[in-house]
Amino acid sequence: MTDLKNSGSCCSTDGSCHSGAAADAQGGAITTVYKVSGMTCGHCEGAVSQEISALDGVTAVAAVAKTGEVTVTSAAPLDEEAVRAAVDEAGYELVGTA
Repeated sequence: MTDLKNSGSCCSTDGSCHSGAAADAQGGAITTVYKVSGMTCGHCEGAVSQEISALDGVTAVAAVAKTGEVTVTSAAPLDEEAVRAAVDEAGYELVGTA
């Protein structure tokens, strides 16, 4: 699985995706999947990814409009209200974790 910061996709080169919240095997990073409503296209994915990427500790973001899921990798658990504010700033609504 390859997460690229601001890539707009959580899919790896083989087309597989992951979901759920779990500790990443590399360096103890935390991966959390959030549900976001209102995303419909690549522009939406980019806007959400850009805002969440600006949060302290975030190392990767992959948004998928089709599923409404945003996978965030960070050095430590993120404050959900900070994620909510970032998603709101992008013009979308954080529903919660997937």
